Amino acid sequence: QVQLVESGGGLVQPGGSLRLSCAASRIIVSAYRMGWYRQAPGKERELVARIFRNDSTDYADSVKGRFTISRDNAKNTVYLQMNSLKPEDTAVYYCRGSYYSQIYWGQGTQVTVSS
Repeated sequence: QVQLVESGGGLVQPGGSLRLSCAASRIIVSAYRMGWYRQAPGKERELVARIFRNDSTDYADSVKGRFTISRDNAKNTVYLQMNSLKPEDTAVYYCRGSYYSQIYWGQGTQVTVSS
């Protein structure tokens, strides 16, 4: 079965950095639209960043210039580099892969930004 496994979350101080990883099995990340979403307590899940098959990317306005999504095809893994983290970035971060009607989610990884 398809698996998307996130890692790299944790506790970081404001202004710090984290890199999230999403390792995929049974799908080829380069063939899918891959994205990172997040959900804070009491809020809806929202798009953070996406990378398309042609390597183009887009970002939520709230993370532009701070976060970078990338893909390592050899490792079949998608990354989210998060810099200049703010307390409002605190959330569970989810990896998502989609190909037409096929949609897969990871289990999520917690990111907490606090002093």
